[in-house]
Amino acid sequence: MDELNGKLIACQILITGLIARVANEQRDPLRFLTDFRDEIKAVVNGVNIAGMDRTDRVRAVAQKTVDELFSLMKPPSSD
Repeated sequence: MDELNGKLIACQILITGLIARVANEQRDPLRFLTDFRDEIKAVVNGVNIAGMDRTDRVRAVAQKTVDELFSLMKPPSSD
């Protein structure tokens, strides 16, 4: 289980870096990130989760993960 969690964290870091890289190439990076986050959240809300009784819990965890990914993308500090 620890190996799976480690791989998932690595994928999240990789995806976060990729999104940040694409955002930096945009004219308005903040707007790009905001629009992209909204699109991802819409996808999470619309995904069909089959074979489970309580899909609301899975969806809530997925939404939280999206929020965590985008919270990692903060402007550089002024230090």
